[in-house]
This record gives sequence, C-alpha cells and structure tokens, in this order.
Amino acid sequence: MNAYPGRIRPSMLAAGRGLFLSVAGLAASITLFVLAVLSIAFIPLGIGVFTTPVVLEAVRKHANQRRLWAVTWVDVRIPIPYRPLPRDLRAGAAGQVERTALLLKDRATWRDLLWLLTDMSAGAVLAVVAAGLMLYPVESVVLAAGLWRVFRDDPYWYGFVPVDSQGTAVAALALGIVLFHVGLRAAEPVLRAHFLLARTLLAPAQGQELARRVERLTETRYEAVDTAAAELRRIERDLHDGAQARLVAMGMSLGAIEALVEKDPAQAKKMLAVARESSAEALAELRDLVRGIHPPVLAERGLGDAVRALALRLPVASEVTVELPGRARSPVESAAYFAVSEALANTVKHAEAERVHVDLRHTDGMLRISVTDDGRGGAALAAGSGLSGIERRLGTFDGVLAVSSPAGGPTMVTMEIPCALS
Repeated sequence: MNAYPGRIRPSMLAAGRGLFLSVAGLAASITLFVLAVLSIAFIPLGIGVFTTPVVLEAVRKHANQRRLWAVTWVDVRIPIPYRPLPRDLRAGAAGQVERTALLLKDRATWRDLLWLLTDMSAGAVLAVVAAGLMLYPVESVVLAAGLWRVFRDDPYWYGFVPVDSQGTAVAALALGIVLFHVGLRAAEPVLRAHFLLARTLLAPAQGQELARRVERLTETRYEAVDTAAAELRRIERDLHDGAQARLVAMGMSLGAIEALVEKDPAQAKKMLAVARESSAEALAELRDLVRGIHPPVLAERGLGDAVRALALRLPVASEVTVELPGRARSPVESAAYFAVSEALANTVKHAEAERVHVDLRHTDGMLRISVTDDGRGGAALAAGSGLSGIERRLGTFDGVLAVSSPAGGPTMVTMEIPCALS
C-alpha cells in the first residue's frame, strides 16, 4: 500500500498531460493539417506560394514543441531533421517561390504532415486512453454516491455494468477501482507510447540522420574554428587594453621611483603605493580573464558546483538541482558551463524573472540541462541572439538546444550533450 501514494502523482500528471494533448494538441494538429493541405493545393493559383512557408513554419514549431514535451515529460528524444534554409534567399515573390520549393523538397516536411495525420487519429487515441485510465474511475465514485438515481428509468452503462440501483452502482464502483489500479500502472506507459509513435514519424530515417549529422558536424567544425579565433582575439584585446597596459605603466613608475628614491623619498613612497595598487588591479584583471577562459571552480570541483557558484551571483532567486554521478571531459564541462552562463545572462537581461531554476542530470549517455524562469517569455532562436550562440557552442559537441517560451512565460531552455561520465 505504501507504493500507491508514490504512483498516484505521476499517474495523475500523465493523465492531465494526456487530456491536454487530446484537446489542445489535437486541435492544433487538425488546424495545421487542414491549413497545410489547402495552402499546398493553392500553390498553382499563386496564393499558396505566400502562405505555404508561413503554414509549414507553424507546423515545424508545433512539431518542435512536441519534441520538447517528449524529452521533458517522458524522456523520449526526437531528433530535429530539418535542413536549414539559405540565409541569402532573395526578397519578394522570387524569394517566396524559392523558399516554398526548398520546404517542399525537404523530406522532413512530408514526414511532419504524415505525423499530423497520425496525431489526429492514433496519437489522439493514446492520449485519451492515458487520460481516461485515471479520470474515468472518478465517474464510478460519483455514481455510487447517488447519481445512479437519475438513471432509474433507463440504465446508465458504466463500462459493461448497467447502473440503475445502488447495487449496480457499487458494482460500477468496483469496476472503477479496478480501472484505477490499471491506470496507476498504465497511464505513464501509454503516454510514453504516444511520444514513441510521434518519434517513428518525426525522427529522420537512419540514412538521413547520418547525413544530417555529417552536415551538422561539418558546419559546427567551421563555427568552432571561428569561435576559437574570436575568443583568441578577445583574450589578446583584453590583455592589451587591460593587464598589459597596467604592467607597462607600473614598469615606468618603478623606473621613476628608482630615480627619486634618493632625491625625494617621500614622492618615491607615494609612487610605490600607486604602483602597488596598479599591480593589484592588474592581478585582478588577469584573474577575471582566466576565470572567463576556464573558471577555477569548474576545474577543481566540477560542473555542478561551478553552476551553483554561478547561480549565487545572480540578482534573482535561484535554485540548482544536480544529479551527476561523475564528471564529463573538460571540454564538455566547459561548453556546458558557458552555455548555462549565457542562458542565465539572457534571463537576467531580458526575462524580467523573479526566480530561475537550473536542473543538471545525466541519463542514457546524455548530459541534460534545463534553465527555467518565470519571466515574461517570448525568447526565440533568432540569428545573432545569445541563444543562437549557445546552439553553436553545443553543436561543436553534437549537442542540441530547444526553447519553449510562450508569451507571458515561463521560459524553458533545454540543452543536451552526448557524453560519458567518469
């Protein structure tokens, strides 16, 4: 009996999520499928050339949202197979024709439409079953409590039990108890089956996935080289404008002190004090520079403690949950640390949040990090944004980034990096 309280909460949560998917998710899938079919059908008329890119972009956002729920709700990872569109697409009607053609040539587009069709049928059935297994037994309690009296003239069927008396209402309650126990064990697996079905359609084919990974790794290799070069230029600039300038000035001061030490000891003493302050400031700048390259706490105590130290310096309330049984390789830890640092910086600058929660864990060969805030939402993976920088950083290690940020919040940034812990 002690196991039931621990099962009730996740089973009821799975039921609520199933109910949400069977209502809001189903409505979105039906609407987008109808709009996509109509828009593609209107391409010969010219109207679809302008509407198809917009509708297919909405379909992709809907599919990506389902991917995010899959990994955060039931730990099912669905890769993103979309080919990136060229950044130099022409403006006007010619650009719209080219964009539409590229979208329709992408196999992932047609897999998305097939998924919408499946989500409207088999996917909706699985979501309803996940919800019904926990919610349907409530009806038996209401019937046994006296609602059966409404159905004296015409029996009400609860499952296979015709309810028209207190005895049959009790029988319905017994059936409801059985269904409740079944729901405790089956609600979560059924919800997981819903997302596994989505993965069979939304995930790329094996050959396509390999080609996509090769293409992505080639792209991220060039980005990593560019990032490293930019980082070296930043370090050189910081050294030249900061610590190096202070050290040069301190050397000149020491030369002047050497000339004054016998002629004007008092003035030499004052200049020594200034030189001491300059050396302390140069040392502080060098420490900040080293911390920006690889924080000492990260090297000494690992990613979990480094993120905790990072969160303590935030001007908003923060909470950090760490479930890491070991440590990843140093480059992976460094990339994860600076990705979290950038995500938290974005939260402080733009989200107007009062609280932020960071969760770090390692499961199934993946380092998973989520940064959630209660801010105003509206974050997006736009070119040149801080989030796109995080995506490029993670891409160097074949990692992925997903963002859920509806208007009004909350915002959840989820990061995954394949790695092993030691």
